[in-house]
Amino acid sequence: MSSMMIGAALVAALKRAATVLPDDVVVALKAARQRETSDMGAAQLDAILENVNVAREGAIPMCQDTGIQTFFVKAGVNSPHLKELRSWIETAVIDATAAIPLRPNTVDPFSGKNPGDNSGRFMPFINWELVDGDDVEISVLPKGGGSENMSTLKMLPPGVGLKGIKKAVVEHIVSCQGKPCPPTIVGVGIGGGADIALKLGKKAVLRPIGSHHETPEAAAMEQEMLELVNATGVGPMGVGGATTCLAVHIEYAHRHPASLPLGILVQCWADRRASVRLKADGTAEVIA
Repeated sequence: MSSMMIGAALVAALKRAATVLPDDVVVALKAARQRETSDMGAAQLDAILENVNVAREGAIPMCQDTGIQTFFVKAGVNSPHLKELRSWIETAVIDATAAIPLRPNTVDPFSGKNPGDNSGRFMPFINWELVDGDDVEISVLPKGGGSENMSTLKMLPPGVGLKGIKKAVVEHIVSCQGKPCPPTIVGVGIGGGADIALKLGKKAVLRPIGSHHETPEAAAMEQEMLELVNATGVGPMGVGGATTCLAVHIEYAHRHPASLPLGILVQCWADRRASVRLKADGTAEVIA
């Protein structure tokens, strides 16, 4: 019973992520439309909002690129389901690919072969975090190729400090122009190491728009970078306008004194995400 319930809940979450844009993103897009003074920028936002409605009402993917299915799992150390979680997630992705449907997006880098079901070596990719308790929260972040191609790692000299981080983020987002389908959500990972900074940036993208980092300095930096990016005028889909970015979210780790890793994760306007909560008794529900 647990296997059937969690499988159905995971497929439902994958479908929700592909077809229903989260409310916080819709609110942010509507607010961007209200303040947009550029005719071309306004037209792009109108088209995006119409796209959102068509996808929701028709229960169809909002973008032909349904992304790489990436998971973030907060697993309670006392959960009785830890052994089965990986296989449940992998099976759910295969089932959802056929049922929704999702575009098969996993290609072997050596042979070029596509298994046709979004499976493959290390696919779907699962980020694990052990936490107290016996609940498991499974979040899916389908990440499209266009915005992922605009993500980057920069190993900055530590001496540039926070000012250098802000400069690097703003300059990079401006250099992307319309390629990542703005208005974007930008995840900024600071510190740790090269791989850690990128993972922190992707984790930051999971936060809802309108939320703020619990560290006041980081929260202030998020707002400052958002204002700086939007002041550039790149605008929706790169055609010019008031809103290039809907949110900048920071996550950080302590760093080595000789290194200042900066991961910049760019998410397109289709900030697709959904979560499932799995209880110890085997019940599972889509919670976002």
